[in-house]
Parts: sequence; structure tokens; C-alpha cells
Amino acid sequence: MLSGLFTLALVGAGVVGAGIAIVSNQSKSPGPLASDRALIIPKESGLTEIAELLQREGLIEHPLTFRIAAIIGGDWHKLQAGEYLFKARVSPQEILGIISSGKVVEHSVTIPEGLTSEQIVERLRENDLLTGDITQIPKEGSILPDTYRFPRGFSRQAILDRMARDQRVILSRIWERRPADLPIKTPQDLVILASIVEKETGRADERPRVAGVFINRLNQKMRLQSDPTIVYGLVGGKGTLGRPIQRNEITQATPYNTYVIPGLPPGPIANPGRAAMEAVVNHSRTKELFFVADGTGGHVFAETLDQHNRNVGRWRQIETTRQQQTGKPPADSVDKVEPPAGPDNRTEAPASAQPVAAGDGSAPVALPAGGVAGTRARAFDASEGTPRDPLLNKTFDLNSPKQLPQLKMP
Repeated sequence: MLSGLFTLALVGAGVVGAGIAIVSNQSKSPGPLASDRALIIPKESGLTEIAELLQREGLIEHPLTFRIAAIIGGDWHKLQAGEYLFKARVSPQEILGIISSGKVVEHSVTIPEGLTSEQIVERLRENDLLTGDITQIPKEGSILPDTYRFPRGFSRQAILDRMARDQRVILSRIWERRPADLPIKTPQDLVILASIVEKETGRADERPRVAGVFINRLNQKMRLQSDPTIVYGLVGGKGTLGRPIQRNEITQATPYNTYVIPGLPPGPIANPGRAAMEAVVNHSRTKELFFVADGTGGHVFAETLDQHNRNVGRWRQIETTRQQQTGKPPADSVDKVEPPAGPDNRTEAPASAQPVAAGDGSAPVALPAGGVAGTRARAFDASEGTPRDPLLNKTFDLNSPKQLPQLKMP
């Protein structure tokens, strides 16, 4: 009897060993999957459900072998729900390793610099891979635009919380490195000015120079006269007008209109990126006070009124030439039609050496050359609502400098 039992045990051990060898061999062999594929393992799925799902989706051929391999290898209790990427011909053993590792597929959402908090929240709500609702729109300027990675089903609010944490960390580091002569007294003021710089230019190489112009104006008690502040004063968190700025809106009094108010507006007009905040504390050390569009998506800068007026003249020539060739104003022009002859009420920057008192105790506001109060030189760059508006492009790669669309010169 003992001899028989021993023989039976040996046979059984041999069968078990052979079975293990077969299972091991099959689990290491390439599977039937023809091409790379992502697959979602539902929550609360057991080993049997996972094996059957993998067979239905064409990743494995033998569910039983898969289950045995999971039990023998000790992976059966480590399997986690989520979205996983499987390479072509992936073996059952590799599948077990992937699912038990918890290394799910990561997706990304790119938030371009210069969006308002309302626009960012709307973008997150449009993302079908995120879940949950956002109950409150963050304060303007309190979240950091960037590319954020997340697994499928991640919370929208969690993304916003991460953006807010990143902004606080980055702002703190930048603020610590500010120069002593910076006419910005609080981190919040830095964000305000950075948001204006962000909206004024989409070119990375121009940010420090644009920041330098505004710093110079602040030091000389000149109004900033930034067009994007007009837009924010009119539409707030909506971000853009959807059309060019109208002439009568330039002098329309709002708390944000820097053509009307002295100094900085009461809050940011968008959420600036790290580069714009860096540009404020590392602004170009120039004497420039003016800038105007150059016809290529960038700007040309000037220190004096005479230089600025010549730059304005060149920009007018570009606009005129384009209109003559097409018979209509260029698509990126500020005004859809040429304004009627006579005084206008908009000025991008002081345009005359003869200042006129603003009437509110602030620094005098210079007038257009040869003009009177309420007139302006037709020269400023308002890309809001036009094809040059960088916010109309939702596909910016934040790993490379933003570039405005190039305008073809005649």
C-alpha cells in the first residue's frame, strides 16, 4: 500500500510539474494581439472576469491558463482596475505584470498661458476623460497654465487643485528673486502685470521687452494703456470679445481699463504662465516706452515719440497695402473698416510731447502728434477676436515657445 501511494504521489507530482511547465511556457509565449491596444479593466473585476475580458478582446487564448499563471505567480490579488496599454503580441505573463503594477495609461490636458479661469474651467469640463464637477471658478491668476498628466477618470477639481499648488510654488520662487528696484510691491501685483504681458504678446522672445516697457511706464507714472485690459473690463472672465475693440470702448471707464485708470488694474486679466512671471522680474533694461505691431505677428519698440510715430507710419503702410490688394481690411486689422475721418479716442501710448492733465491727479497723458484731447494715432495691436488671437488656437504645445501665426507680407 505504501509503495502504491508513493508511486501515485510521484505520478501526481509529475503531472503537476508537467502542468506547471505547460502553463509557464504558455504564459511566456507571445499572445494573439496583432497591434498595440489600450484596454480598460473595470473596477471590482475579479480574476475570472479579467481573464474572460482579455479573451474577448483578443489578448489571450486560454483564460484558464491565465488564471493558473496568476495564482502560481501570486499576482492574482494584485490586479488593479484602470486603463492599460498592451503592446502587440504581449504574453499573458507580461499582461499580469502590467495589470498588477498599476501603471495605468496617462492622458494629458494642455492649458495655454493667457486663458482666464473661466475659460480654463470650461476646457476641463469639455474633457471627457476627467470626472466630477467644479463647484467654484478659481480666482483670476491663481492657477498655473501648463500640460498636466492624469489617468482616465481623474477628478477635474483635483486638476485645478494641482494647478493652484503649482502656481503658489512657482510664484513664491520667482518673487524671491525679484530685483530691489522693481516697482511691484506684492506677489499679486506681479501676477497682474504678468497677465498683461501674457496677453500683449504670444512670442516668448518679446515677453521681457514688453514687460520692460510697462515697468518703464510705471516708473514714470504713465498709464499702461494696454488693450487687453479694455477687453477684460468689458467681458471679464469670458476672455475675448469675439471681435475687434471698438473705438468708443477705449475710453469706456471700467476698473480694468488702463487707458482710464493709473497704474495696475485691481486684479489679473488672465492666468499668466511661468515665463511671463519670469519676464516681469527679469525684464529688459531699456528706455523703451512704446510698441506697435510690425506686421509679422510681433512688435517693434521705440524709446521716443518720433521713433514710435515712424513705426506707426510703417504699420499704416502695411495695412493700406493689404487693403489695396484685397479690396477690404486685412483679417487681422483692429477695425473691420477704416474709421471715418476726424478725431478718434484711442491711443496705444503717449503720442505727443505735449501732455494734457488727466483730471484725476494722475500723470499727464500725452496726445497724438498734432492732435487734441480725445484723439490718437491709429497704431496699436489688438488681436482679441481675430485670427491672430493666440487663444483661438487650442493646440499649443507648451514644451516649445508659443508663436502667433505669421502674416504674409505683400
